[in-house]
Amino acid sequence: MSIPVPAPRFADEDDGVLAYPLLPGQPLLGRSAPRASAHLARERSAAAVALGSAAVLIKVAAGLLALALAQPWGRRLARPWLLTANGAAGAVLIVWGGANVLVGALVLGEVITPAAPVDEHALRWHVFVWDLWFLVWGVLLAVAVARHARRTR
Repeated sequence: MSIPVPAPRFADEDDGVLAYPLLPGQPLLGRSAPRASAHLARERSAAAVALGSAAVLIKVAAGLLALALAQPWGRRLARPWLLTANGAAGAVLIVWGGANVLVGALVLGEVITPAAPVDEHALRWHVFVWDLWFLVWGVLLAVAVARHARRTR
């Protein structure tokens, strides 16, 4: 039995697509990029550059926050804030990656039918690489938070 669902929009915040307007050329903008994101990247408007810049800065900050769990300079940050922020980031990554992997797998397995056609090639990349990476990243961050919490008591 197929259950009609809205067409999935996978990884609209894809790192490469959002950062892409900041770089010259566009040869790497492939089939796995959502149409709206690809259009935004090709547009190179002030809004596209601002969105890409903001996304890159947020992701760099999140990466530094995660590194603060393992680096000596991370001890300068308030422990409760560091654990809470990284725990929240890990939870968001687990939910985001897990939901996208689950929905994508259900579409690929023809358990659910999207309302609009889906590029199966791009969807496979998202299920088995991109979205799975968000899930793995979230699990690893959650493990790092738990280990850091035990180690610094």
